[in-house]
Amino acid sequence: MKINVFADTICGWCFIGHRNLNAALRKFPEVKFDIKHIPFQLNPDMPTEGISRDKYLEIKFGGKDYAAPMYENMRLKGNASDINLNLDKIKKIPNTVLSHLLIILSEQFNLQNEIKEEIYQSYFIDGLDIGDINILVDIAKANKIAENIFKDFINEKNIELINSKLSTAKEKNINGVPFFEIGKDFISGAQSLIQLENVIKANLI
Repeated sequence: MKINVFADTICGWCFIGHRNLNAALRKFPEVKFDIKHIPFQLNPDMPTEGISRDKYLEIKFGGKDYAAPMYENMRLKGNASDINLNLDKIKKIPNTVLSHLLIILSEQFNLQNEIKEEIYQSYFIDGLDIGDINILVDIAKANKIAENIFKDFINEKNIELINSKLSTAKEKNINGVPFFEIGKDFISGAQSLIQLENVIKANLI
């Protein structure tokens, strides 16, 4: 079964959706899934070096206090998926192009699920800057992807590939993530394990 997952690596709801999808897939050990990560950028105009989280919250929500209810809801939903989101540890909102490139590269090694998990954990649990190439190199090396292979992958052609994938989302009128294409069905948002399981079941009939 083919599953496309549109997600951004700084999207907490995407992390929750990632965890819930993995839990749902484990319910079907006899099914072969072909899962593709489709890059999405919540902030396509983000500077390459990123911006401070405080400034981001000011621009996006009018300040930290206005964002608090949404982030509290995210934290509670994260807990339900066994994720302890440490949002206060995040000091910078990065540009996510490099992290998307690492995930796309990792597909060649069948490591995309592991790499996505580590990128999410690095950002949402450890508060690391996943726009920093050195952080991403460490994640790559921890998964036996050599530093030179990753750095060679960061080139104009592959950055253009990321941009083309972003265009795909626009063409499909996908304005928010996570967004799942599961078989013939489409499902938006950080759906629960049961909801994802039911969509998978429906596409097995």
